Amino acid sequence: MRHGVRRDAGQAFPIYLVAVAGLLFLAFAFFAVGQAAATRNGAQTAADAAALGAAQSYRDDLHRALRKAIEGEDSWSDLLKAMGAPTDTACRSAQWFAGKNDADVTACTPDSWPTSFAVAVTTRGTVGRSIVPGTENTHASAHAQAVVTPRCTVRPGKDKPGKDKPGKDKPGKDKPGTGKIQLLCDGRPLTLDPGHLDSFPGPAAFFAVRLAR
Repeated sequence: MRHGVRRDAGQAFPIYLVAVAGLLFLAFAFFAVGQAAATRNGAQTAADAAALGAAQSYRDDLHRALRKAIEGEDSWSDLLKAMGAPTDTACRSAQWFAGKNDADVTACTPDSWPTSFAVAVTTRGTVGRSIVPGTENTHASAHAQAVVTPRCTVRPGKDKPGKDKPGKDKPGKDKPGTGKIQLLCDGRPLTLDPGHLDSFPGPAAFFAVRLAR
């Protein structure tokens, strides 16, 4: 009997080894998948941050340009629609935010109406060593797009941009109407006096920034 038991145990031992080896392989495979997923999630976080950073930077530039234009009684209708500011600074901001998330921007493409920034990034780190060959040299990439949309329009029935003031004709310039500027921002009235802009609202009052999914 003991001889039979020892024989059965000896035959079962290789099966145990195969089973343990299979379980170990599955464990390492799941670990590799987890590494890849974590790296991919990091890339998406970096892409989202870079796109939002670009859009917020552009919104700040729009805000400064809008105030300057209103003060100087220059063209501001396009700026109010979230168009017309330079985009170079925005894309540089995208790289800064991507770098903070251990990634680099590989593309930053602005578009208009609504103004948006499509950003692509690649992680600086790799997936790392795993049972899958080549992962130690594999970087993750991701894309994101952020949109800058206007919150304000000229109040219906009020003087609108494009009406020229007597004695101050400037060809090609859109002009606010005489006196104060009456706007509706998210349905709420906002009055701006070009001669008194000390309490000029912040960027978020004029423009919204969001990720486009």
